[in-house]
Amino acid sequence: MILSMTGFAAASAELPGASLAAELRSVNHRYLDLSLKLSDELRTLEPVLRDKLAGSLKRGKVELRLGVARTSPGAARLAVDADRVASLAAAAADVERQLPRASPLSVHEILRWPGVLAEPSVDAETLAARALALVDTVLSELAAARAREGTKLAAILSARLDDISAQVERVAPRIPAAHLAYTEKLNARLREAGLDPNEDRLKQELALFATKVDVDEELARLATHVTEFRRVLAAGGSAGKRLDFLAQELHREANTLGSKSVDAELSRAALELKVLIEQIREQVQNLE
Repeated sequence: MILSMTGFAAASAELPGASLAAELRSVNHRYLDLSLKLSDELRTLEPVLRDKLAGSLKRGKVELRLGVARTSPGAARLAVDADRVASLAAAAADVERQLPRASPLSVHEILRWPGVLAEPSVDAETLAARALALVDTVLSELAAARAREGTKLAAILSARLDDISAQVERVAPRIPAAHLAYTEKLNARLREAGLDPNEDRLKQELALFATKVDVDEELARLATHVTEFRRVLAAGGSAGKRLDFLAQELHREANTLGSKSVDAELSRAALELKVLIEQIREQVQNLE
């Protein structure tokens, strides 16, 4: 499957006392350019995250945002430390035995005692594991988004290739007649100038000129490049660089075809080919 370099994915996860959020976006780029923006608690994961991204993505300017937000005290359920309360009750009982007139501890006083109420928290190891799992999720979603976009781009490219093939098939049968008409016109002008087209020297020059304006080879190469382009598209994978090279070769042949043209229809076809190939080159820049 052909993959686009453009995509976006986001996901979040809730932890005791905190929430994780990850965003992953990518745009086209000649190489793989990674940018990571991490919360301070997650900076130790940067080497692992870079390896993870590089193992899944081949090209593109990729930005990963991964952050931790601490939830407010009221948003999380408070926990009572039962061991702390038991220790406090035992200590209070000892005091009451020694001082029978001492006032017993109230619930309010117990809850205010340091360590009795604890906000939910997550240890560093669990936080790292959940963060890596969240990145796996957004990577999977980004791959799916890039695949969907790649399918659309492949359809556009295939349509442009059909148009190129149609142009080649349309002008190819005209080439022999166009060359013959141009040769006859040139011979007529030579006669008007008092020259004999059958003179050996002129015949050699005309034969050389006919070779220079022969476009059969360019048309054949255009058809070959189109076939190879379709094969690479069908093979899928990271084919952007190869398709970009093929687009350059298509453009080269279209340029040569236009420069050799001796017929108005062939010139129009060469111009239309350049437009189609430029559209292909623009789309190929978005492929991985």
